[in-house]
Amino acid sequence: MGRLIAVVLFIALLVPGVLLARAWARAADRRVVAGGSVELVELTPEGTAALRQQALHGRRWRRVGLVLGLAGIVGSVVALAEASVFLWVPLLALGLLAGVLLAEVTRVRPRWARAQPYRRPRRVELISGGLLWATRLVVLAVIAVAVWLWSDDVVNGAVAGPAVAIPAVAWALAELALLRAVLRPVPEAGADVPVDEALRTWTAHLVSAAVGVLALLPLGGLLLAAGIDRGDRVSDHFDVLPVALVGGGFSSVAAGLAVAVFLLTWLRPVPAGARALAG
Repeated sequence: MGRLIAVVLFIALLVPGVLLARAWARAADRRVVAGGSVELVELTPEGTAALRQQALHGRRWRRVGLVLGLAGIVGSVVALAEASVFLWVPLLALGLLAGVLLAEVTRVRPRWARAQPYRRPRRVELISGGLLWATRLVVLAVIAVAVWLWSDDVVNGAVAGPAVAIPAVAWALAELALLRAVLRPVPEAGADVPVDEALRTWTAHLVSAAVGVLALLPLGGLLLAAGIDRGDRVSDHFDVLPVALVGGGFSSVAAGLAVAVFLLTWLRPVPAGARALAG
């Protein structure tokens, strides 16, 4: 009976990860619609310049992120020697995701006339409110789990510190990028409106996905470590907590990898050109 409960609990804990991946799949459809609307209009010179500037800006910062990741790998080799080999992929991914966040938080405002009276979009017009709050809750969860495991001596400060600091800083950068996207007034020219909406939608989804990856993967690793540590303890009765922790860890890792796949496909800039009209 205990094994059956463990299997059912493990499967049930995989459901949140599946639902989160499904939500990001629906967000991908939303981005496709935003990008397709740009292809249905004849771009103004200001709109064309904005798209080119934003694409160039994103590539530059992603290159900076790649350099940061490589620098982190070199630093880990110097500090840890052979033991650093397991950190190469996480450090490179961290640098690339930092480049994505820094690119979005430093976006230059497009130079086009503002609509009169000023109108600013709501945040729910750019990204699903449920998806945004799910990302925030994951960040809070990884911070809480890291503090709990550190206080329980399951992990040391060298693990708990980055597990708290990295998602927290990424979350702050993402919130700043979202705030800048919301505060920017809507353009006056009708042809620039879909371009502006697409750029805002790109920013909202990129920063949320980056934060999701930086929070879900550490959360999964911490939960797996906690489950393994708890499973090694001897108890007088059947304990479902190790199964719950391991199931939650697998769910978090799977969801983080799924979001990372979406993020990789979203790094392309907003499509420029009226392809639909040309066809």
